[in-house]
Amino acid sequence: MNETLKVLRTRRSCRSFKPDMIKEDELEAVIEAGTYAATGMGRQSPIIIAVTDKEMRDKISEENRKIGGWQEGFDPFYGAPVILIVLADKSVPTYVYDGSLVMGNLLNAAESLGVAGIWIHRAKEEFESDFGKEILKKLGIQGEYEGIGHCALGYAAEPAKDAAPRKDNYVYRI
Repeated sequence: MNETLKVLRTRRSCRSFKPDMIKEDELEAVIEAGTYAATGMGRQSPIIIAVTDKEMRDKISEENRKIGGWQEGFDPFYGAPVILIVLADKSVPTYVYDGSLVMGNLLNAAESLGVAGIWIHRAKEEFESDFGKEILKKLGIQGEYEGIGHCALGYAAEPAKDAAPRKDNYVYRI
């Protein structure tokens, strides 16, 4: 099996990260892979916000926790030191699909480099709120963007679990 297929087959979501920051070259490689995701008609509707500042990361985590309704002190990013937030331009008809493909590229690229990741939801709600709009404003991002997801990254604190068996009726052939 080639390395790409191995990564696709073995990648699992990580729910326990070490606090160590990932290497800058690994982060850059993962981000670059995200920018090469397929997009409808090549319009490149998504953008990626890379959050490595711990204070900002913790504010985003707290906002996400509140949206999710968890108790105070819960970290919906499981201690991951890096959050890559994918948003996409709502004026492009394929924006949700485009952003989802970026998320997939980010997660698979991370896995190929030995960096663990997990897709965390609620980016849509975050960036519809004043909290998220203020982040965009501070970054000078204009337009109508919808949050697609957070790709939380770091080094795994424990080994990944094996994949669940694939369901029997996953594929139909004609």
